[in-house]
Formats: sequence, structure tokens, C-alpha cells
Amino acid sequence: MEFEAVLRNLFPNVYTEIEFVKRTYSALEKHGFTDEDAIAVVCICRDEISQSLRSIIKHMWGEAFNLSSLAGMFFAGQTGLAAAMHHSPVVEGKERYVFYALPHIAIDAEGHLGSCKRAGRDGESMACGALNAFQKELSGGQLNLSMDELDLEQSLLKRRLLREIQYGHVPDLLELTKIAQRVVQKDLEHVLNTIIDRSRSNYAMVTGIQIHGPEHNYVWPASCYAVVNEVMEMVEI
Repeated sequence: MEFEAVLRNLFPNVYTEIEFVKRTYSALEKHGFTDEDAIAVVCICRDEISQSLRSIIKHMWGEAFNLSSLAGMFFAGQTGLAAAMHHSPVVEGKERYVFYALPHIAIDAEGHLGSCKRAGRDGESMACGALNAFQKELSGGQLNLSMDELDLEQSLLKRRLLREIQYGHVPDLLELTKIAQRVVQKDLEHVLNTIIDRSRSNYAMVTGIQIHGPEHNYVWPASCYAVVNEVMEMVEI
């Protein structure tokens, strides 16, 4: 199948990156989050082709705090997150934070998952490269789980994601990307719950998967909610 057919089959509810950020901004504005009283916090992959999303978020929300790591994994921990949680404007006694957390995957023109083109390079390139490398280790039956000081983020990625995979099961790249999405959200929420003071902080969580197409990038939304005055509400985008 070609790109459009594969995209709609695997991700039936997608938006272009611009549409996605605009829709999340409009939806969260109704809950009191705007570029004047909130700060965005971004957790996406380090990959240069992922940075278009960060640029659009910056355009809508202003400068964002960057928690990004390989595959969009959340490795900043309490120290990194606590730093972000001291940077919001304070309006009427409240701080407001908008978290965008998204791993990524590519689909090329012929509908091949993980395959993309990069400017100035011939041949196939992969996205997410970190997840693809992990998947190759799993499928090859030669998984190295040692903590490599020269490759800390990839070592942490493999150890963390393996905890979510049933013993003996080998997920393909799509399943692994969806596992990563759930893990990033879970880990970010877990650390957030250990440090946030909800009596003075409102926040929103926006998660999904960034998808690189042959012409444009898209986002598949997974979860969007706001916690305002200590009450959580799901947000429709």
C-alpha cells in the first residue's frame, strides 16, 4: 500500500503537525492555558526531523522547556522536571504547564514503516533510529542490556522498554513505538506526581505519536487532559 493508505489504516485519526498544535492550543485555551500564562514542556526525540513539531509548539506557546531524549523517552528525572516546574508565569497565584510527549515513526511513499528520506542523503534512513536499533536486537536474539557509559540513553531506553514487553515476544517497530508512547506518558506522569504542588499548579498532558511522511509530518493523538484546580478533565481535540 502507498503512504496515505498505510497512514489511515494504522493511524485512523491523524492531524498535520500544525493542525495538531493549533487544535490542542484551542482546546486547552478553554481550560485557562494560553501563551501568556503557561509554558510548554516538550519531550520528543532528539532527531532533527522531529524538531518541526517543537518549532510549531514554540510558535504557538512561546519558548518551551526541553526534556527530549532518544525516542522521546523521559530520562530527565525529578531534577530536570523540577527545573521545568519553576519556569511558568505566575498568574493570579497559579502556574500553568502544558506537556507535549511524543515518540516518532516514519512511513515512506511506498508505505514502508520506519523508512524516510533525509535531505542530502541517498538511500534509506530510519525513524526512530533508536527504536529500530532496539527492535533489531530483539529480533536478532542478541540483546545487550549492559549500561554502556558511551551510550547511556540507548542503554536506558532498552532497559526501560523491555520491562513492558512480555518475555519471548518480539514487537515490530509499530508496536514498539506505541509501547514507547505509553511508557513516556507513564514515566512523565509518575515523576510529575512526586513533585507537583497541585494547589498552585495547573497542567495539561498531550501525548501521541509523531509520524514522518514523504511530504508532511503528522501526529496521531493518544491522550489529552487538563488538571485545573486539582480536578482532571479529558480534553477533546
